[in-house]
Amino acid sequence: MINIKEVKSKRGLKEFIELSWDIYKKDENYVPPLKFDLMNKLIGKNNPLFANGQHAFFIAYNGNKPVGRICVGINADLNIKKGINEGYICLFECINDKNIAFLLFDEAAKYLKNMGIDTIRGPVSPTNGDDYRGLLVEGFDGPPVLMNSYNPEYYVKFFEDYGFEKFIDLYAYYYDLKDADFLKYKKVVDYAMKKYDYRIDKLDLKNLDKEIEDIKKILDIAMPEEWEDLTPPSLDDIKAEAKNLKPMVDSDIIVIARNKDKPIGFAVALPDYNQILKHLNGRLFPFGIFKFLYYKRKINAGRLFILFVIPEYRKKGVSAAMLYKVFEAGLKKGYIYGEGSTIGETNLSMRRDAEGIGGKHYRTYRIYKKHI
Repeated sequence: MINIKEVKSKRGLKEFIELSWDIYKKDENYVPPLKFDLMNKLIGKNNPLFANGQHAFFIAYNGNKPVGRICVGINADLNIKKGINEGYICLFECINDKNIAFLLFDEAAKYLKNMGIDTIRGPVSPTNGDDYRGLLVEGFDGPPVLMNSYNPEYYVKFFEDYGFEKFIDLYAYYYDLKDADFLKYKKVVDYAMKKYDYRIDKLDLKNLDKEIEDIKKILDIAMPEEWEDLTPPSLDDIKAEAKNLKPMVDSDIIVIARNKDKPIGFAVALPDYNQILKHLNGRLFPFGIFKFLYYKRKINAGRLFILFVIPEYRKKGVSAAMLYKVFEAGLKKGYIYGEGSTIGETNLSMRRDAEGIGGKHYRTYRIYKKHI
């Protein structure tokens, strides 16, 4: 008999985290997260999403054995700003049993109904960031790049058979850096930068507070109001995310575009640390640190996962110029490929820029929605 229990202890959260090792034990593409890092997110450490409303964790048990899990909650800040009445789900995992999946979805729906919520959306990021966002629905042929979702293909049928409908698809683009002739874009980029009087600066870690303030200014102007699932983060939220990401930051591949001293765009890329995590089995200490240092030298790819340009500069080559500068820096580091993700299917201008500089759409992540 299957029982669904709410997790209310750190021991329960440990079971919640470790379930994925059972789900993916035979999947060579799975990249285990660092257990302590995921635990910090689940207990709310530097986690803007969980700070914005009530949430709960549920585990499905077959006897005493965990066989499925789900996190459900309400982003009250998003609901107020967008005038909606929605809840979210995230971190769903389940063995290949539709009955268990449906019981977890039922539990999430019941939790939200009791809160007066009428719609579920997900999977969303458990930090309101770009990690674990969306369900992988296309591109199961390789491991995920840093902070991207990965799941068994049978999850798609679980969601759609339960009645979830597509809200939006998010695209990931593959860039083959080893064979790409990026020099052919240099003249175009240099021309646009000169014509429209802007420059591309690398992130200045010595003046990080000022850089974060500039990023906040860009986001406040650049994030489209019609995006139902996202609102500009607060300055504190950005600082919290920067704190989370700082150990992975390579300032050479994070850039800010400026017209004189006015920030007009930024792009954030990180080395693909999944190439390291693959070997750590969720633990950095006591011996994982040596593997970390060894494999860090072998990273040969990166992920560009955030890019914004303020409206008045969107047709002036700024996004293409930032992409070029990031890829140029990656090539110097010996990167042989990169991923640009995720880009909403309706963001046609960004998709054109991604494809115009050689990006190939190779993976799709889907966010679902269901009225309850």
